[in-house]
Amino acid sequence: MIFISTDPKGKVYHDLIDMAFQCCDEFILVVRKDIDVSNNARTVLERLSSSLKEIKEQFEWSGTRYFGEEAASVYYFRTNSKANKILKEGSNSLHSWVQPNLPEDLSFKKGKELWLINTSHEAESYLFTEDKEEIDRILKIRNLEIRL
Repeated sequence: MIFISTDPKGKVYHDLIDMAFQCCDEFILVVRKDIDVSNNARTVLERLSSSLKEIKEQFEWSGTRYFGEEAASVYYFRTNSKANKILKEGSNSLHSWVQPNLPEDLSFKKGKELWLINTSHEAESYLFTEDKEEIDRILKIRNLEIRL
């Protein structure tokens, strides 16, 4: 596990998103029902609709166990160039994926395994890979502050 020490912002965020899109085939965003979403969050979800695979009602998702009365809506998306662009236009920081301004907890999956867990409201993010090539590429993301 690789702990991301500080919020990736700007070019660091963009480089990390690009790598996630190269390594992963799916990403998730979460909308909790106990917090209203802004027009911006709705717009991001609408723009991503062509990449949407499914929406599941869940009390658990990457890195989070939710104890609300109603399950959250977890949106599963395909990674593709259009979605990559939308995520980079929608935010300039990994930890800014928090309601009401944006859907929550942008995270990535490689196959069935979590690859990047992001719990935005807690400002905690982790990368899960044992692939030496991926680790080398992560280490080369300039100004990405991590702990191995």
